[in-house]
Amino acid sequence: MKRTSDQHIIEDELLIIRHSGEIPEVALQGSIFFLTSDPQGPGLTLGSEELQQMKEKVVERYLEMIARDLEPENRDKSIYRGLARCIVNWQRMARFCNRESFDLEPLRIYTSNSLILFIKREKDDVGKGKTSSINCCRFTLNGFVDELGIVPRELPTGWHELCLEPALSLDCRE
Repeated sequence: MKRTSDQHIIEDELLIIRHSGEIPEVALQGSIFFLTSDPQGPGLTLGSEELQQMKEKVVERYLEMIARDLEPENRDKSIYRGLARCIVNWQRMARFCNRESFDLEPLRIYTSNSLILFIKREKDDVGKGKTSSINCCRFTLNGFVDELGIVPRELPTGWHELCLEPALSLDCRE
Protein backbone atom coordinates (compact mmCIF):
# COMPACT_ATOMS: atom_id res chain seq x y z
CA MET A 1 0.00 0.00 0.00
CA LYS A 2 1.34 3.43 -0.95
CA ARG A 3 1.93 6.05 1.66
CA THR A 4 -0.51 8.94 1.53
CA SER A 5 2.23 11.43 0.65
CA ASP A 6 3.28 9.26 -2.33
CA GLN A 7 -0.29 9.24 -3.60
CA HIS A 8 -0.46 13.03 -3.36
CA ILE A 9 2.76 13.34 -5.35
CA ILE A 10 1.39 11.01 -8.05
CA GLU A 11 -1.91 12.93 -8.13
CA ASP A 12 0.04 16.16 -8.65
CA GLU A 13 1.87 14.59 -11.59
CA LEU A 14 -1.44 13.38 -13.06
CA LEU A 15 -2.65 16.98 -12.98
CA ILE A 16 0.56 18.20 -14.61
CA ILE A 17 0.16 15.71 -17.46
CA ARG A 18 -3.55 16.43 -17.88
CA HIS A 19 -2.98 20.18 -18.11
CA SER A 20 0.32 20.04 -19.97
CA GLY A 21 1.15 22.00 -23.08
CA GLU A 22 0.89 20.91 -26.67
CA ILE A 23 2.78 17.60 -26.32
CA PRO A 24 1.49 15.70 -23.28
CA GLU A 25 3.77 12.74 -23.96
CA VAL A 26 6.71 14.95 -23.00
CA ALA A 27 4.97 15.75 -19.71
CA LEU A 28 4.37 12.02 -19.18
CA GLN A 29 8.06 11.19 -19.62
CA GLY A 30 9.03 14.09 -17.39
CA SER A 31 6.67 12.92 -14.68
CA ILE A 32 7.89 9.33 -14.87
CA PHE A 33 11.48 10.51 -14.64
CA PHE A 34 10.74 12.83 -11.72
CA LEU A 35 8.80 10.21 -9.79
CA THR A 36 11.22 7.33 -10.35
CA SER A 37 14.73 8.45 -11.34
CA ASP A 38 15.33 12.13 -10.64
CA PRO A 39 17.83 12.48 -7.78
CA GLN A 40 15.62 15.24 -6.39
CA GLY A 41 12.39 13.29 -6.93
CA PRO A 42 10.65 10.95 -4.50
CA GLY A 43 12.25 7.77 -5.92
CA LEU A 44 8.98 5.88 -6.29
CA THR A 45 8.37 2.58 -7.99
CA LEU A 46 5.30 3.05 -10.16
CA GLY A 47 2.88 0.20 -10.56
CA SER A 48 0.95 -0.61 -13.70
CA GLU A 49 -2.14 1.17 -12.32
CA GLU A 50 -0.29 4.44 -11.79
CA LEU A 51 1.36 4.22 -15.21
CA GLN A 52 -2.01 3.50 -16.83
CA GLN A 53 -3.58 6.52 -15.11
CA MET A 54 -0.75 8.71 -16.36
CA LYS A 55 -1.15 7.44 -19.92
CA GLU A 56 -4.90 8.04 -19.78
CA LYS A 57 -4.18 11.67 -18.87
CA VAL A 58 -2.06 11.95 -22.03
CA VAL A 59 -5.03 10.80 -24.13
CA GLU A 60 -7.40 13.13 -22.26
CA ARG A 61 -5.11 16.08 -22.93
CA TYR A 62 -4.77 15.25 -26.63
CA LEU A 63 -8.53 14.90 -26.93
CA GLU A 64 -9.04 18.23 -25.15
CA MET A 65 -6.75 19.96 -27.67
CA ILE A 66 -8.48 18.28 -30.60
CA ALA A 67 -11.89 19.31 -29.25
CA ARG A 68 -10.62 22.88 -28.73
CA ASP A 69 -9.71 23.17 -32.40
CA LEU A 70 -12.93 21.55 -33.63
CA GLU A 71 -15.14 23.91 -31.63
CA PRO A 72 -16.45 26.64 -33.96
CA GLU A 73 -16.90 29.04 -31.05
CA ASN A 74 -13.13 29.00 -30.50
CA ARG A 75 -12.21 30.13 -34.03
CA ASP A 76 -11.80 33.79 -33.05
CA LYS A 77 -10.16 33.13 -29.68
CA SER A 78 -6.46 33.14 -28.87
CA ILE A 79 -6.65 29.48 -27.72
CA TYR A 80 -7.60 28.35 -31.23
CA ARG A 81 -4.84 26.64 -33.21
CA GLY A 82 -6.84 25.56 -36.27
CA LEU A 83 -7.36 22.36 -38.18
CA ALA A 84 -3.68 22.05 -39.09
CA ARG A 85 -2.79 21.71 -35.38
CA CYS A 86 -5.85 19.52 -34.78
CA ILE A 87 -4.59 17.10 -37.42
CA VAL A 88 -1.12 17.02 -35.89
CA ASN A 89 -2.60 16.35 -32.44
CA TRP A 90 -4.85 13.60 -33.84
CA GLN A 91 -1.85 11.91 -35.45
CA ARG A 92 0.20 12.16 -32.25
CA MET A 93 -2.68 10.79 -30.19
CA ALA A 94 -3.30 7.96 -32.66
CA ARG A 95 0.39 6.93 -32.56
CA PHE A 96 0.39 7.09 -28.77
CA CYS A 97 -2.82 5.04 -28.53
CA ASN A 98 -1.46 2.42 -30.92
CA ARG A 99 1.84 2.22 -29.05
CA GLU A 100 0.10 1.95 -25.68
CA SER A 101 -2.73 -0.36 -26.88
CA PHE A 102 -5.54 2.12 -26.21
CA ASP A 103 -8.77 1.68 -28.14
CA LEU A 104 -8.72 4.47 -30.72
CA GLU A 105 -12.19 3.76 -32.13
CA PRO A 106 -14.28 5.82 -29.66
CA LEU A 107 -11.81 8.70 -30.10
CA ARG A 108 -12.05 8.38 -33.90
CA ILE A 109 -15.86 8.45 -33.77
CA TYR A 110 -15.87 11.51 -31.51
CA THR A 111 -13.31 13.31 -33.67
CA SER A 112 -15.01 12.45 -36.97
CA ASN A 113 -18.42 13.63 -35.70
CA SER A 114 -16.84 16.84 -34.40
CA LEU A 115 -15.04 17.46 -37.70
CA ILE A 116 -18.23 16.96 -39.71
CA LEU A 117 -20.07 19.48 -37.54
CA PHE A 118 -17.14 21.90 -37.70
CA ILE A 119 -16.95 21.80 -41.51
CA LYS A 120 -20.72 22.21 -41.84
CA ARG A 121 -20.66 25.23 -39.54
CA GLU A 122 -17.62 26.65 -41.32
CA LYS A 123 -19.34 26.27 -44.69
CA ASP A 124 -22.47 28.01 -43.36
CA ASP A 125 -20.48 30.85 -41.81
CA VAL A 126 -18.38 31.38 -44.94
CA GLY A 127 -21.63 31.46 -46.91
CA LYS A 128 -22.70 34.34 -44.66
CA GLY A 129 -19.54 36.31 -45.40
CA LYS A 130 -17.12 35.12 -42.72
CA THR A 131 -13.57 34.27 -43.77
CA SER A 132 -12.69 30.58 -43.58
CA SER A 133 -10.63 29.63 -40.54
CA ILE A 134 -9.38 26.40 -42.12
CA ASN A 135 -5.60 26.74 -42.09
CA CYS A 136 -4.60 23.70 -44.13
CA CYS A 137 -4.81 22.74 -47.78
CA ARG A 138 -7.39 20.43 -49.29
CA PHE A 139 -4.87 17.58 -49.64
CA THR A 140 -4.12 17.63 -45.90
CA LEU A 141 -7.75 17.98 -44.83
CA ASN A 142 -8.84 15.29 -47.27
CA GLY A 143 -6.25 12.93 -45.76
CA PHE A 144 -7.64 13.67 -42.28
CA VAL A 145 -11.20 13.04 -43.49
CA ASP A 146 -10.06 9.71 -44.97
CA GLU A 147 -8.08 8.77 -41.85
CA LEU A 148 -11.15 9.37 -39.69
CA GLY A 149 -13.29 7.26 -42.02
CA ILE A 150 -15.63 10.09 -42.95
CA VAL A 151 -17.62 9.45 -46.10
CA PRO A 152 -17.40 12.57 -48.32
CA ARG A 153 -21.20 12.69 -48.74
CA GLU A 154 -21.40 13.45 -44.99
CA LEU A 155 -19.72 16.78 -45.72
CA PRO A 156 -21.33 19.80 -47.39
CA THR A 157 -20.89 20.31 -51.11
CA GLY A 158 -17.89 22.49 -51.88
CA TRP A 159 -16.17 21.93 -48.54
CA HIS A 160 -12.78 21.79 -50.27
CA GLU A 161 -13.21 25.46 -51.19
CA LEU A 162 -12.79 26.33 -47.51
CA CYS A 163 -9.17 25.15 -47.55
CA LEU A 164 -6.03 27.17 -48.16
CA GLU A 165 -4.40 27.04 -51.56
CA PRO A 166 -1.38 24.68 -51.50
CA ALA A 167 1.05 27.55 -52.09
CA LEU A 168 -0.27 29.33 -48.97
CA SER A 169 -0.22 26.32 -46.70
CA LEU A 170 2.90 25.18 -44.85
CA ASP A 171 1.37 21.76 -44.26
CA CYS A 172 0.53 20.90 -47.85
CA ARG A 173 2.35 18.08 -49.57
CA GLU A 174 0.57 18.44 -52.92
